[in-house]
Amino acid sequence: MPQITNDKKVLYSELSYKIIGLCFQVQNNLGRFRNEKSYADALEEALKESGINYKREFRLQISFTGELQGRNIPDFIIEDKIVVDIKAKRLITKDDYFQIKRYLAVSGKELGIIVNFRPKYITSKRVLIRVQHSEHSDTFVD
Repeated sequence: MPQITNDKKVLYSELSYKIIGLCFQVQNNLGRFRNEKSYADALEEALKESGINYKREFRLQISFTGELQGRNIPDFIIEDKIVVDIKAKRLITKDDYFQIKRYLAVSGKELGIIVNFRPKYITSKRVLIRVQHSEHSDTFVD
């Protein structure tokens, strides 16, 4: 049987691992049935305790003429590398993917993580876009 190798590196693997670990701690402490703001407050405290730099609810720039100010406000931008969007609902939807893809495109970041705290065990989805200087970008979900 041929050996399968993957030469591609996972983008920000160590930082992603730390973020998801903190999210598991938050859910273990708060349980499954809090609202998004409660999870975000607890995650912010965990980020502070871990010494991880972040911006919370940072207003991203306007992405086109006529767009209203404050349309693009992700829950967290961590270490100026990863956009994190907190959810507390039954399932992550297409709209959630579209939202984080918009945040990534506007911020110029390549990696976003959607974290859903409602299931028995948190679910997280990494969303990657290849930042390009054209109107199109490639999107990947892992």
